Amino acid sequence: MIIDDQHYDVIIIGTGAGGGTLARKLADTGKKILILERGDFMPLELQNRVNVDIFKKELYRAHENWYDNAGEAFSPQTNYAVGGNTKIYGAALIRMREKDFEEVEHQEGISPEWCLKYKDFEPYYTEAEQLYKVHGKVNGKVNGKADNNYDEPHHDKAHDGNGKNSNEPYHSKEYPYPAVDHDPQIQKVVNAIAQQGLHPETLPLTLTREKEDPTGDSEVFGIAPLLNSPNITIKTNAKAVCLLTNSYGNMVKAVEVEIDKRSFLFFGDIIVVACGAVNSAALLLRSANEKHPNGLANNSGQVGRNLMKNQMTAVVQPSPKPNSGNFLRSVCINDFYWGDEDYSYPMGHIQNTGGLLQDITFAESPPILSILAKAMPEVGLKRLALRSVGWWMHSEVLPDPNNRIEVKGDKLFFHYTANNLEPHDRLVHRWIEVLKSVDKAVGNSFFARSKGNVYPRGEVPIEVVANQCGTCRFGEDSTTSVLDLNCRTHDVENLYVVDSSFFPSSSAVTPALTIIANALRVGEHLKERLQ
Repeated sequence: MIIDDQHYDVIIIGTGAGGGTLARKLADTGKKILILERGDFMPLELQNRVNVDIFKKELYRAHENWYDNAGEAFSPQTNYAVGGNTKIYGAALIRMREKDFEEVEHQEGISPEWCLKYKDFEPYYTEAEQLYKVHGKVNGKVNGKADNNYDEPHHDKAHDGNGKNSNEPYHSKEYPYPAVDHDPQIQKVVNAIAQQGLHPETLPLTLTREKEDPTGDSEVFGIAPLLNSPNITIKTNAKAVCLLTNSYGNMVKAVEVEIDKRSFLFFGDIIVVACGAVNSAALLLRSANEKHPNGLANNSGQVGRNLMKNQMTAVVQPSPKPNSGNFLRSVCINDFYWGDEDYSYPMGHIQNTGGLLQDITFAESPPILSILAKAMPEVGLKRLALRSVGWWMHSEVLPDPNNRIEVKGDKLFFHYTANNLEPHDRLVHRWIEVLKSVDKAVGNSFFARSKGNVYPRGEVPIEVVANQCGTCRFGEDSTTSVLDLNCRTHDVENLYVVDSSFFPSSSAVTPALTIIANALRVGEHLKERLQ
Protein backbone atom coordinates (compact mmCIF):
# COMPACT_ATOMS: atom_id res chain seq x y z
CA MET A 1 0.00 0.00 0.00
CA ILE A 2 1.26 3.46 -0.94
CA ILE A 3 0.84 6.15 1.71
CA ASP A 4 0.32 9.62 0.28
CA ASP A 5 2.64 12.15 1.92
CA GLN A 6 0.04 14.96 1.88
CA HIS A 7 -2.53 15.74 4.56
CA TYR A 8 -5.79 17.33 3.44
CA ASP A 9 -8.24 19.54 5.26
CA VAL A 10 -11.12 17.98 3.34
CA ILE A 11 -11.42 14.84 1.19
CA ILE A 12 -14.50 14.67 -1.05
CA ILE A 13 -15.36 11.29 -2.59
CA GLY A 14 -17.46 11.78 -5.72
CA THR A 15 -18.05 14.64 -8.17
CA GLY A 16 -21.78 14.42 -8.89
CA ALA A 17 -24.52 16.84 -7.87
CA GLY A 18 -23.46 16.64 -4.23
CA GLY A 19 -19.68 16.29 -4.34
CA GLY A 20 -19.05 18.54 -7.34
CA THR A 21 -21.20 21.32 -5.92
CA LEU A 22 -19.68 21.05 -2.45
CA ALA A 23 -16.16 21.26 -3.90
CA ARG A 24 -17.09 24.48 -5.69
CA LYS A 25 -18.59 25.90 -2.48
CA LEU A 26 -15.48 25.14 -0.40
CA ALA A 27 -12.84 26.08 -2.96
CA ASP A 28 -12.57 29.72 -1.91
CA THR A 29 -11.73 28.78 1.69
CA GLY A 30 -8.14 28.21 0.60
CA LYS A 31 -8.19 24.92 2.49
CA LYS A 32 -6.35 21.94 1.05
CA ILE A 33 -9.00 19.80 -0.64
CA LEU A 34 -8.63 16.40 -2.30
CA ILE A 35 -11.37 15.31 -4.72
CA LEU A 36 -11.54 11.61 -5.56
CA GLU A 37 -13.49 10.47 -8.64
CA ARG A 38 -13.96 6.83 -9.53
CA GLY A 39 -14.22 7.60 -13.25
CA ASP A 40 -12.49 9.90 -15.70
CA PHE A 41 -13.49 12.99 -17.66
CA MET A 42 -16.29 11.98 -20.03
CA PRO A 43 -15.56 12.36 -23.76
CA LEU A 44 -17.43 15.30 -25.24
CA GLU A 45 -18.94 13.16 -27.98
CA LEU A 46 -20.76 11.07 -25.34
CA GLN A 47 -21.90 14.13 -23.39
CA ASN A 48 -23.57 15.77 -26.38
CA ARG A 49 -25.90 12.97 -27.43
CA VAL A 50 -26.98 14.53 -30.73
CA ASN A 51 -24.69 12.20 -32.67
CA VAL A 52 -24.79 9.19 -30.33
CA ASP A 53 -26.88 6.05 -30.89
CA ILE A 54 -28.46 5.99 -27.43
CA PHE A 55 -30.05 2.59 -28.11
CA LYS A 56 -26.55 1.13 -27.64
CA LYS A 57 -27.21 0.78 -23.94
CA GLU A 58 -23.69 -0.26 -22.99
CA LEU A 59 -22.53 3.32 -23.62
CA TYR A 60 -24.25 4.48 -20.45
CA ARG A 61 -24.06 1.38 -18.25
CA ALA A 62 -21.51 0.78 -15.50
CA HIS A 63 -19.07 -2.04 -16.28
CA GLU A 64 -20.00 -3.97 -13.17
CA ASN A 65 -22.80 -6.13 -11.84
CA TRP A 66 -25.26 -5.47 -9.05
CA TYR A 67 -27.72 -8.12 -7.86
CA ASP A 68 -31.49 -7.92 -7.51
CA ASN A 69 -33.90 -9.50 -5.00
CA ALA A 70 -33.58 -12.87 -6.70
CA GLY A 71 -29.80 -12.73 -6.83
CA GLU A 72 -29.82 -12.10 -10.58
CA ALA A 73 -27.01 -9.91 -11.90
CA PHE A 74 -27.68 -6.70 -13.80
CA SER A 75 -25.56 -3.86 -15.13
CA PRO A 76 -26.87 -0.54 -13.75
CA GLN A 77 -27.37 2.61 -15.76
CA THR A 78 -25.10 4.75 -13.61
CA ASN A 79 -22.23 6.95 -14.67
CA TYR A 80 -18.73 6.83 -13.23
CA ALA A 81 -17.17 10.02 -14.55
CA VAL A 82 -16.36 13.55 -13.43
CA GLY A 83 -19.83 15.00 -12.92
CA GLY A 84 -21.34 11.63 -12.03
CA ASN A 85 -24.91 11.04 -13.09
CA THR A 86 -25.41 14.73 -13.87
CA LYS A 87 -23.56 13.94 -17.12
CA ILE A 88 -26.43 11.73 -18.28
CA TYR A 89 -29.54 13.24 -16.68
CA GLY A 90 -32.21 15.31 -18.41
CA ALA A 91 -30.91 18.65 -16.97
CA ALA A 92 -34.25 19.46 -15.29
CA LEU A 93 -33.71 21.14 -11.90
CA ILE A 94 -37.03 21.23 -10.05
CA ARG A 95 -37.81 22.38 -6.53
CA MET A 96 -39.69 20.06 -4.24
CA ARG A 97 -43.12 21.41 -3.30
CA GLU A 98 -43.54 23.02 0.13
CA LYS A 99 -45.86 20.22 1.21
CA ASP A 100 -43.24 17.59 0.22
CA PHE A 101 -41.34 18.56 3.38
CA GLU A 102 -44.36 17.74 5.55
CA GLU A 103 -45.96 14.45 6.49
CA VAL A 104 -48.18 13.44 3.57
CA GLU A 105 -50.73 10.65 3.50
CA HIS A 106 -50.57 8.40 0.43
CA GLN A 107 -52.86 5.53 -0.45
CA GLU A 108 -50.33 2.95 0.76
CA GLY A 109 -48.87 4.81 3.72
CA ILE A 110 -47.18 7.93 5.02
CA SER A 111 -44.45 9.99 3.40
CA PRO A 112 -42.52 11.19 6.47
CA GLU A 113 -41.98 14.76 7.57
CA TRP A 114 -38.54 16.32 7.07
CA CYS A 115 -36.82 17.85 10.09
CA LEU A 116 -36.02 20.89 7.94
CA LYS A 117 -38.66 22.63 5.87
CA TYR A 118 -38.93 24.30 2.49
CA LYS A 119 -38.11 27.68 4.02
CA ASP A 120 -34.79 26.25 5.23
CA PHE A 121 -33.89 25.09 1.71
CA GLU A 122 -35.29 28.04 -0.24
CA PRO A 123 -32.16 30.26 -0.06
CA TYR A 124 -30.04 27.34 -1.23
CA TYR A 125 -32.46 26.47 -4.04
CA THR A 126 -32.02 30.05 -5.22
CA GLU A 127 -28.22 29.85 -4.91
CA ALA A 128 -28.23 26.54 -6.80
CA GLU A 129 -30.31 27.99 -9.64
CA GLN A 130 -27.90 30.90 -9.97
CA LEU A 131 -24.82 28.64 -9.91
CA TYR A 132 -26.24 26.18 -12.44
CA LYS A 133 -27.63 28.85 -14.79
CA VAL A 134 -31.16 27.54 -14.61
CA HIS A 135 -33.46 28.69 -17.42
CA GLY A 136 -37.09 28.93 -16.42
CA LYS A 137 -40.04 31.03 -15.34
CA VAL A 138 -41.51 31.09 -11.85
CA ASN A 139 -45.16 30.07 -11.91
CA GLY A 140 -46.04 31.12 -8.38
CA LYS A 141 -44.79 33.87 -6.08
CA VAL A 142 -41.48 35.71 -6.42
CA ASN A 143 -40.16 37.56 -3.37
CA GLY A 144 -43.59 37.55 -1.78
CA LYS A 145 -45.40 38.84 -4.86
CA ALA A 146 -47.59 36.84 -7.19
CA ASP A 147 -46.29 36.56 -10.73
CA ASN A 148 -49.21 37.78 -12.82
CA ASN A 149 -47.54 37.41 -16.20
CA TYR A 150 -49.56 34.42 -17.27
CA ASP A 151 -51.27 33.56 -20.49
CA GLU A 152 -54.77 32.32 -19.90
CA PRO A 153 -55.52 29.16 -21.90
CA HIS A 154 -57.10 30.39 -25.11
CA HIS A 155 -57.74 28.78 -28.46
CA ASP A 156 -56.22 31.67 -30.37
CA LYS A 157 -53.03 32.14 -28.37
CA ALA A 158 -49.75 30.31 -28.13
CA HIS A 159 -49.53 29.13 -24.53
CA ASP A 160 -46.11 29.81 -23.05
CA GLY A 161 -46.32 26.99 -20.55
CA ASN A 162 -46.83 29.03 -17.41
CA GLY A 163 -49.98 27.69 -15.85
CA LYS A 164 -51.85 30.02 -13.53
CA ASN A 165 -52.94 27.20 -11.25
CA SER A 166 -49.39 26.12 -10.43
CA ASN A 167 -48.42 24.48 -7.13
CA GLU A 168 -44.84 25.66 -7.52
CA PRO A 169 -43.54 26.99 -4.20
CA TYR A 170 -42.45 30.51 -3.32
CA HIS A 171 -39.19 31.80 -4.90
CA SER A 172 -37.14 34.62 -3.41
CA LYS A 173 -35.78 35.38 -6.92
CA GLU A 174 -36.71 34.74 -10.53
CA TYR A 175 -34.64 32.22 -12.45
CA PRO A 176 -31.41 33.80 -13.74
CA TYR A 177 -32.23 33.03 -17.39
CA PRO A 178 -35.51 32.96 -19.34
CA ALA A 179 -37.18 29.65 -20.11
CA VAL A 180 -36.28 27.87 -23.33
CA ASP A 181 -38.76 27.98 -26.18
CA HIS A 182 -40.73 24.86 -26.92
CA ASP A 183 -39.96 22.91 -30.06
CA PRO A 184 -42.60 23.96 -32.64
CA GLN A 185 -44.29 20.58 -32.51
CA ILE A 186 -44.31 20.61 -28.70
CA GLN A 187 -45.73 24.15 -28.71
CA LYS A 188 -48.84 22.87 -30.52
CA VAL A 189 -49.21 20.14 -27.91
CA VAL A 190 -48.73 22.64 -25.06
CA ASN A 191 -51.51 24.83 -26.51
CA ALA A 192 -53.81 21.82 -26.75
CA ILE A 193 -53.04 20.74 -23.17
CA ALA A 194 -53.97 24.20 -21.93
CA GLN A 195 -57.23 23.98 -23.87
CA GLN A 196 -58.11 20.89 -21.79
CA GLY A 197 -58.22 23.12 -18.70
CA LEU A 198 -54.79 22.00 -17.50
CA HIS A 199 -51.81 24.18 -16.64
CA PRO A 200 -48.61 23.28 -18.53
CA GLU A 201 -45.53 24.93 -17.05
CA THR A 202 -42.08 25.59 -18.43
CA LEU A 203 -39.56 23.05 -17.17
CA PRO A 204 -36.55 24.63 -15.43
CA LEU A 205 -33.33 23.48 -17.12
CA THR A 206 -29.64 23.95 -16.39
CA LEU A 207 -27.96 25.05 -19.61
CA THR A 208 -24.41 26.14 -20.44
CA ARG A 209 -25.41 28.24 -23.47
CA GLU A 210 -22.59 26.42 -25.30
CA LYS A 211 -23.37 24.57 -28.53
CA GLU A 212 -20.81 21.79 -27.98
CA ASP A 213 -22.26 20.73 -24.62
CA PRO A 214 -25.55 22.55 -24.04
CA THR A 215 -26.78 21.03 -20.77
CA GLY A 216 -25.34 21.99 -17.41
CA ASP A 217 -23.90 19.54 -14.90
CA SER A 218 -21.65 19.37 -11.86
CA GLU A 219 -18.50 19.06 -13.92
CA VAL A 220 -19.24 22.28 -15.79
CA PHE A 221 -20.43 24.30 -12.79
CA GLY A 222 -18.67 22.46 -9.98
CA ILE A 223 -15.36 20.90 -10.95
CA ALA A 224 -14.18 22.63 -14.14
CA PRO A 225 -13.74 26.06 -12.49
CA LEU A 226 -11.43 24.44 -9.91
CA LEU A 227 -8.97 22.72 -12.25
CA ASN A 228 -6.33 25.42 -11.84
CA SER A 229 -6.94 26.15 -8.17
CA PRO A 230 -3.70 25.71 -6.17
CA ASN A 231 -5.49 24.32 -3.12
CA ILE A 232 -7.49 21.69 -5.05
CA THR A 233 -6.19 18.25 -6.02
CA ILE A 234 -8.37 16.10 -8.28
CA LYS A 235 -7.61 12.41 -8.79
CA THR A 236 -9.60 10.53 -11.41
CA ASN A 237 -9.92 6.76 -11.90
CA ALA A 238 -9.59 6.64 -8.12
CA LYS A 239 -12.08 4.27 -6.47
CA ALA A 240 -12.57 4.63 -2.70
CA VAL A 241 -12.78 1.12 -1.26
CA CYS A 242 -12.69 1.69 2.51
CA LEU A 243 -12.75 4.38 5.20
CA LEU A 244 -10.32 3.76 8.03
CA THR A 245 -11.02 5.09 11.54
CA ASN A 246 -8.91 5.72 14.61
CA SER A 247 -8.80 3.11 17.36
CA TYR A 248 -11.85 4.62 19.08
CA GLY A 249 -13.91 4.44 15.88
CA ASN A 250 -15.13 8.02 16.26
CA MET A 251 -13.00 9.67 13.55
CA VAL A 252 -12.08 8.68 9.99
CA LYS A 253 -8.34 9.06 9.58
CA ALA A 254 -7.78 7.90 6.02
CA VAL A 255 -9.42 6.80 2.79
CA GLU A 256 -8.17 3.66 1.06
CA VAL A 257 -8.28 4.19 -2.70
CA GLU A 258 -7.60 1.93 -5.66
CA ILE A 259 -5.76 3.62 -8.55
CA ASP A 260 -4.42 1.55 -11.47
CA LYS A 261 -4.87 -1.64 -9.39
CA ARG A 262 -2.66 -0.23 -6.62
CA SER A 263 -3.82 0.74 -3.13
CA PHE A 264 -3.23 4.24 -1.76
CA LEU A 265 -3.97 5.83 1.60
CA PHE A 266 -5.03 9.49 1.72
CA PHE A 267 -5.30 11.28 5.08
CA GLY A 268 -7.68 14.12 5.87
CA ASP A 269 -9.41 16.01 8.70
CA ILE A 270 -12.93 16.00 7.22
CA ILE A 271 -14.20 13.20 4.98
CA VAL A 272 -17.21 13.72 2.71
CA VAL A 273 -18.84 10.75 0.99
CA ALA A 274 -20.78 11.77 -2.13
CA CYS A 275 -20.93 8.63 -4.25
CA GLY A 276 -24.69 8.55 -4.79
CA ALA A 277 -27.24 6.87 -2.53
CA VAL A 278 -26.32 3.34 -3.59
CA ASN A 279 -22.54 3.58 -3.58
CA SER A 280 -22.27 5.83 -0.52
CA ALA A 281 -24.19 3.26 1.52
CA ALA A 282 -22.08 0.48 0.03
CA LEU A 283 -18.85 2.27 0.97
CA LEU A 284 -19.99 2.69 4.58
CA LEU A 285 -21.03 -0.95 4.77
CA ARG A 286 -17.70 -2.08 3.31
CA SER A 287 -15.87 0.00 5.92
CA ALA A 288 -17.02 -2.16 8.83
CA ASN A 289 -14.45 -2.62 11.57
CA GLU A 290 -14.22 -3.76 15.18
CA LYS A 291 -15.95 -0.61 16.49
CA HIS A 292 -18.50 -0.61 13.68
CA PRO A 293 -19.17 -4.32 12.95
CA ASN A 294 -22.33 -3.64 10.92
CA GLY A 295 -20.81 -0.92 8.78
CA LEU A 296 -19.33 2.49 9.48
CA ALA A 297 -21.73 4.98 11.09
CA ASN A 298 -24.39 2.27 11.29
CA ASN A 299 -25.22 2.02 15.00
CA SER A 300 -28.81 2.77 13.98
CA GLY A 301 -28.89 -0.12 11.52
CA GLN A 302 -30.26 2.30 8.92
CA VAL A 303 -27.30 2.51 6.50
CA GLY A 304 -28.49 1.22 3.14
CA ARG A 305 -32.15 1.06 4.16
CA ASN A 306 -35.14 3.05 2.86
CA LEU A 307 -33.79 3.06 -0.69
CA MET A 308 -36.13 5.01 -2.95
CA LYS A 309 -36.32 5.99 -6.61
CA ASN A 310 -39.20 7.63 -8.45
CA GLN A 311 -41.64 5.35 -10.15
CA MET A 312 -41.16 6.27 -13.81
CA THR A 313 -43.25 5.34 -16.82
CA ALA A 314 -42.70 6.55 -20.35
CA VAL A 315 -45.65 7.04 -22.69
CA VAL A 316 -45.26 7.52 -26.44
CA GLN A 317 -47.53 9.92 -28.31
CA PRO A 318 -47.15 9.05 -32.01
CA SER A 319 -47.13 11.94 -34.45
CA PRO A 320 -47.85 12.14 -38.17
CA LYS A 321 -45.06 14.68 -38.63
CA PRO A 322 -41.37 13.98 -37.97
CA ASN A 323 -39.29 15.95 -35.51
CA SER A 324 -35.53 16.27 -35.06
CA GLY A 325 -35.36 13.81 -32.17
CA ASN A 326 -32.85 16.09 -30.45
CA PHE A 327 -34.81 18.95 -28.87
CA LEU A 328 -34.65 19.76 -25.15
CA ARG A 329 -37.26 18.94 -22.55
CA SER A 330 -39.37 22.04 -21.99
CA VAL A 331 -42.76 21.42 -20.39
CA CYS A 332 -44.15 19.85 -17.24
CA ILE A 333 -47.62 19.34 -15.77
CA ASN A 334 -48.31 19.29 -12.03
CA ASP A 335 -52.12 19.40 -12.08
CA PHE A 336 -52.25 15.85 -10.68
CA TYR A 337 -49.35 16.19 -8.24
CA TRP A 338 -51.65 16.06 -5.20
CA GLY A 339 -54.44 14.04 -6.81
CA ASP A 340 -57.40 14.44 -9.13
CA GLU A 341 -61.09 15.33 -8.87
CA ASP A 342 -62.05 11.76 -7.99
CA TYR A 343 -58.85 10.74 -6.19
CA SER A 344 -57.59 12.47 -3.05
CA TYR A 345 -54.08 10.96 -2.83
CA PRO A 346 -50.95 12.34 -4.51
CA MET A 347 -50.36 11.05 -8.04
CA GLY A 348 -47.26 12.78 -9.38
CA HIS A 349 -45.43 14.88 -11.93
CA ILE A 350 -45.37 14.77 -15.75
CA GLN A 351 -42.78 16.17 -18.15
CA ASN A 352 -41.91 15.67 -21.79
CA THR A 353 -38.84 13.62 -22.61
CA GLY A 354 -37.33 16.00 -25.12
CA GLY A 355 -36.14 14.42 -28.34
CA LEU A 356 -36.22 10.64 -28.01
CA LEU A 357 -32.83 10.27 -29.68
CA GLN A 358 -31.11 11.89 -26.70
CA ASP A 359 -33.06 10.51 -23.72
CA ILE A 360 -30.92 7.60 -22.52
CA THR A 361 -33.37 6.55 -19.81
CA PHE A 362 -36.11 6.25 -22.40
CA ALA A 363 -33.76 4.11 -24.48
CA GLU A 364 -33.68 1.55 -21.70
CA SER A 365 -37.31 0.69 -22.49
CA PRO A 366 -37.35 -0.15 -26.24
CA PRO A 367 -40.52 -2.26 -25.85
CA ILE A 368 -42.35 1.07 -25.82
CA LEU A 369 -41.42 1.69 -29.43
CA SER A 370 -41.35 -1.97 -30.37
CA ILE A 371 -45.13 -2.11 -29.89
CA LEU A 372 -45.43 0.38 -32.73
CA ALA A 373 -42.68 -1.35 -34.68
CA LYS A 374 -44.66 -4.58 -34.75
CA ALA A 375 -47.64 -2.71 -36.20
CA MET A 376 -45.42 -0.97 -38.74
CA PRO A 377 -42.55 -3.39 -39.52
CA GLU A 378 -41.39 -1.30 -42.45
CA VAL A 379 -40.44 1.55 -40.13
CA GLY A 380 -37.22 1.32 -38.16
CA LEU A 381 -36.80 2.13 -34.47
CA LYS A 382 -35.04 5.41 -35.18
CA ARG A 383 -37.69 6.56 -37.64
CA LEU A 384 -40.39 5.77 -35.08
CA ALA A 385 -38.53 7.85 -32.51
CA LEU A 386 -38.55 10.76 -34.95
CA ARG A 387 -42.32 10.46 -35.29
CA SER A 388 -43.05 10.31 -31.59
CA VAL A 389 -43.34 12.63 -28.62
CA GLY A 390 -42.35 11.10 -25.32
CA TRP A 391 -43.71 11.79 -21.85
CA TRP A 392 -42.39 10.82 -18.44
CA MET A 393 -44.66 10.20 -15.47
CA HIS A 394 -42.99 10.39 -12.05
CA SER A 395 -44.63 9.28 -8.80
CA GLU A 396 -43.33 9.18 -5.26
CA VAL A 397 -42.37 5.90 -3.63
CA LEU A 398 -42.53 5.48 0.11
CA PRO A 399 -39.55 4.64 2.32
CA ASP A 400 -39.42 0.96 3.19
CA PRO A 401 -36.60 -0.47 5.34
CA ASN A 402 -36.71 -3.66 3.28
CA ASN A 403 -35.74 -1.69 0.18
CA ARG A 404 -32.05 -1.56 0.84
CA ILE A 405 -28.46 -1.85 -0.27
CA GLU A 406 -26.60 -4.83 1.10
CA VAL A 407 -22.98 -5.89 0.65
CA LYS A 408 -21.96 -9.54 0.76
CA GLY A 409 -18.31 -10.08 -0.02
CA ASP A 410 -17.63 -8.34 -3.32
CA LYS A 411 -21.30 -8.30 -4.34
CA LEU A 412 -23.64 -5.34 -4.06
CA PHE A 413 -27.29 -6.33 -3.62
CA PHE A 414 -29.99 -3.90 -4.73
CA HIS A 415 -33.06 -5.09 -2.83
CA TYR A 416 -35.94 -3.11 -4.23
CA THR A 417 -39.68 -3.60 -4.65
CA ALA A 418 -41.72 -0.65 -5.88
CA ASN A 419 -44.68 0.51 -3.81
CA ASN A 420 -47.50 3.06 -3.98
CA LEU A 421 -48.39 1.58 -7.37
CA GLU A 422 -52.04 2.54 -7.84
CA PRO A 423 -51.58 6.32 -7.82
CA HIS A 424 -48.84 5.97 -10.42
CA ASP A 425 -51.06 3.80 -12.60
CA ARG A 426 -53.87 6.33 -12.23
CA LEU A 427 -51.48 9.10 -13.31
CA VAL A 428 -50.49 7.18 -16.44
CA HIS A 429 -54.07 6.42 -17.43
CA ARG A 430 -55.17 9.98 -16.71
CA TRP A 431 -52.40 11.33 -18.93
CA ILE A 432 -53.25 8.97 -21.76
CA GLU A 433 -56.82 10.31 -21.67
CA VAL A 434 -55.39 13.84 -21.93
CA LEU A 435 -53.25 12.81 -24.90
CA LYS A 436 -56.27 11.39 -26.69
CA SER A 437 -58.01 14.76 -26.37
CA VAL A 438 -54.85 16.59 -27.41
CA ASP A 439 -54.49 14.49 -30.54
CA LYS A 440 -58.02 15.31 -31.58
CA ALA A 441 -57.33 19.01 -31.01
CA VAL A 442 -54.10 19.08 -33.06
CA GLY A 443 -55.52 16.89 -35.84
CA ASN A 444 -53.23 13.93 -35.24
CA SER A 445 -54.32 11.50 -37.96
CA PHE A 446 -51.60 8.98 -37.24
CA PHE A 447 -54.15 6.37 -36.20
CA ALA A 448 -56.62 7.01 -38.99
CA ARG A 449 -55.69 3.68 -40.55
CA SER A 450 -55.48 1.81 -37.24
CA LYS A 451 -58.06 0.35 -34.88
CA GLY A 452 -57.99 3.21 -32.42
CA ASN A 453 -55.63 5.21 -30.33
CA VAL A 454 -52.65 3.33 -28.94
CA TYR A 455 -50.20 5.02 -26.59
CA PRO A 456 -47.44 2.55 -25.80
CA ARG A 457 -46.15 2.76 -22.25
CA GLY A 458 -43.16 1.25 -20.52
CA GLU A 459 -41.95 1.21 -16.94
CA VAL A 460 -38.23 1.66 -16.45
CA PRO A 461 -36.46 -1.62 -15.67
CA ILE A 462 -34.36 -2.24 -12.58
CA GLU A 463 -31.23 -1.27 -14.52
CA VAL A 464 -32.39 2.35 -14.40
CA VAL A 465 -31.35 3.61 -10.97
CA ALA A 466 -32.01 7.28 -11.73
CA ASN A 467 -33.32 9.41 -8.85
CA GLN A 468 -32.00 7.01 -6.22
CA CYS A 469 -32.16 8.41 -2.70
CA GLY A 470 -32.72 7.70 0.97
CA THR A 471 -30.09 5.17 2.12
CA CYS A 472 -28.59 7.37 4.89
CA ARG A 473 -31.52 9.53 5.96
CA PHE A 474 -30.92 12.60 8.09
CA GLY A 475 -32.73 13.38 11.31
CA GLU A 476 -32.44 14.44 14.93
CA ASP A 477 -32.86 10.94 16.41
CA SER A 478 -29.66 8.90 16.11
CA THR A 479 -31.59 5.65 16.60
CA THR A 480 -33.67 6.15 13.44
CA SER A 481 -31.33 8.15 11.20
CA VAL A 482 -27.72 7.99 9.99
CA LEU A 483 -27.01 11.72 9.64
CA ASP A 484 -27.68 14.81 11.71
CA LEU A 485 -29.21 18.00 10.29
CA ASN A 486 -25.82 19.03 8.81
CA CYS A 487 -25.46 15.62 7.14
CA ARG A 488 -22.69 14.63 9.52
CA THR A 489 -22.93 11.03 10.68
CA HIS A 490 -24.22 10.64 14.23
CA ASP A 491 -21.51 8.06 15.03
CA VAL A 492 -18.38 9.49 13.41
CA GLU A 493 -17.42 13.09 14.17
CA ASN A 494 -15.67 14.06 10.93
CA LEU A 495 -17.67 12.02 8.40
CA TYR A 496 -20.34 13.60 6.18
CA VAL A 497 -22.60 12.20 3.46
CA VAL A 498 -23.58 14.83 0.90
CA ASP A 499 -25.65 13.32 -1.89
CA SER A 500 -29.21 12.01 -2.22
CA SER A 501 -28.68 9.51 0.62
CA PHE A 502 -29.98 12.03 3.18
CA PHE A 503 -33.57 12.18 1.81
CA PRO A 504 -36.24 10.96 4.30
CA SER A 505 -38.77 10.85 1.43
CA SER A 506 -38.43 11.03 -2.33
CA SER A 507 -41.21 13.39 -3.54
CA ALA A 508 -42.40 12.99 -7.14
CA VAL A 509 -39.91 15.39 -8.74
CA THR A 510 -36.34 14.57 -9.65
CA PRO A 511 -33.92 15.07 -6.73
CA ALA A 512 -31.02 16.81 -8.50
CA LEU A 513 -31.78 20.41 -7.46
CA THR A 514 -32.41 19.41 -3.85
CA ILE A 515 -29.08 17.53 -3.79
CA ILE A 516 -27.30 20.62 -5.13
CA ALA A 517 -29.09 22.95 -2.71
CA ASN A 518 -28.27 20.68 0.21
CA ALA A 519 -24.60 20.56 -0.81
CA LEU A 520 -24.53 24.36 -0.71
CA ARG A 521 -26.25 24.31 2.69
CA VAL A 522 -23.80 21.78 4.14
CA GLY A 523 -20.95 23.68 2.51
CA GLU A 524 -21.90 26.75 4.52
CA HIS A 525 -21.73 24.69 7.71
CA LEU A 526 -18.35 23.23 6.72
CA LYS A 527 -16.96 26.68 6.01
CA GLU A 528 -17.76 27.64 9.59
CA ARG A 529 -16.19 24.43 10.88
CA LEU A 530 -13.02 25.02 8.85
CA GLN A 531 -12.45 28.52 10.23
